Amino acid sequence: MAAAAPKTRDRIVDAARRLFNEHGLPAVSTHRIAAEVDISSGNLHYHFRSKRLIVAWLFRRFEDRLTPCLDAAASATALDDLWLSLHLTFEAIDEYRFILRDMEYVLNESPEIESRAQALVSRQLVAAQALCTGLADAGVLDASADDIDMLALQLVFATTCWYSFKRLMPKRKSPAQGDAALAAYYTLGLLAPFVVGESRDYLNFLRAKYLK
Repeated sequence: MAAAAPKTRDRIVDAARRLFNEHGLPAVSTHRIAAEVDISSGNLHYHFRSKRLIVAWLFRRFEDRLTPCLDAAASATALDDLWLSLHLTFEAIDEYRFILRDMEYVLNESPEIESRAQALVSRQLVAAQALCTGLADAGVLDASADDIDMLALQLVFATTCWYSFKRLMPKRKSPAQGDAALAAYYTLGLLAPFVVGESRDYLNFLRAKYLK
């Protein structure tokens, strides 16, 4: 039996996400989204009365996409757990990269999202702190409580600001796996001063894999 065709609402949301990611949120109108989906503007506005409502729908999807990554981070006790959590997090961010890259525009146009965005960052901070604490308890990190607080903040800063910063970076050797891999490579480097013992060799091994 053939799979059912995607609903028009889902096609609109998926097309909007692709266009926002590629061209930037300010540059994409509802008329352009309708053309991408091959429907009339009236049909699009039947499902979403404004671009603002499409953005709100996509933000909810982003929250749902990121939640398992945060849960994985909070239970990390080894570098493999950290690596997987980072990679999954950056894949989720890459899929919805316009949200963090265009956050100022998002909040100006959709101020009702601000409290949800703040709550999401708070959850990221809690997960990052739990991750660093778990790694310290497991003997992977040699870090004080103050170190863990600062490292957690740096990890969240790196994940939330990556796509804005990346546009300003000079051209350097990049991993073949793409943007998510490059982001994970640099973020792993934040832990290097605190990783001890055999885990330090494994950290170097993980980072080197990204540059092959």
